Amino acid sequence: MKLLRYGEAGQEKPGLLDNQGQVRDLSAIIKDVSGADLSSQSIARLQALNPDDLPLVSGSAQEDLRLGACVGAIGKFICIGLNYADHAAESGLEVPPEPVIFNKWTSAVIGPDDNVQIPRGSSKTDWEVELGVVIGEGGSYIDEANALDHVAGFCVVNDVSEREFQTERSGTWDKGKGCDTFGPIGPWLVTKDEVGDFDNLAMWCEVDGKRYQNGSTSTMVYKVPHLVSYCSRFMSLQPGDVISTGTPPGVGMGHKPPVYLKGGEKMHLGIERLGTQTQKVLGPLV
Repeated sequence: MKLLRYGEAGQEKPGLLDNQGQVRDLSAIIKDVSGADLSSQSIARLQALNPDDLPLVSGSAQEDLRLGACVGAIGKFICIGLNYADHAAESGLEVPPEPVIFNKWTSAVIGPDDNVQIPRGSSKTDWEVELGVVIGEGGSYIDEANALDHVAGFCVVNDVSEREFQTERSGTWDKGKGCDTFGPIGPWLVTKDEVGDFDNLAMWCEVDGKRYQNGSTSTMVYKVPHLVSYCSRFMSLQPGDVISTGTPPGVGMGHKPPVYLKGGEKMHLGIERLGTQTQKVLGPLV
């Protein structure tokens, strides 16, 4: 099942994508694709619906029908750094002995095809295609063996990053990760049963038609069950939290010379079975 949120920014409604690629409205069934409506019981109830019985939404998703972030009211937007050995190498860093955790502020969250704004003073804005894990059941100190019971599904995340802010401005990575518009999420939340083998999904990112990233979740160092369990040691995970699990090589910072976004570019990225995103990059704020 593919869950989504459609409509104008700030006024999104819950929906699902049917087998014909049409959007069906879920407003009479759930309040939003968020919180308790992502529990295993709620997901099972939604999966039991006949999409043909739901109201058809006019327009085509990601064409003349805007999609918002596929999760609403996100409580925590947790990110994992250096989780692909080849990306760590291109960054000139070693794979960490434990997962690196940082945050993107929820004010960074936008729809999958909304514009990305380069922030004021930026000189090194970069892209990162990542597998997002959406929490459906909360918990603390979650056993790795049971971690997937806490996952509602998966989605595409573009972990847009400003590298100077991230690494050269005296502080944590968070400075360069949570700028407004730096968190496109979606187009849809795909439930675990439909994703299948999430450990072997092709993932890629293109800028102006040139493919810079071309990887697979199979090269992830710390796998999804471990990450869910590990994060829950340091914070309680709650329904609707999103964990972005790291990026494969090919980010702008890793090229020689580095390639950074200046404004006017188009980013196009996706993950197998999870959909694609397209963002226009707006020039730096003045």
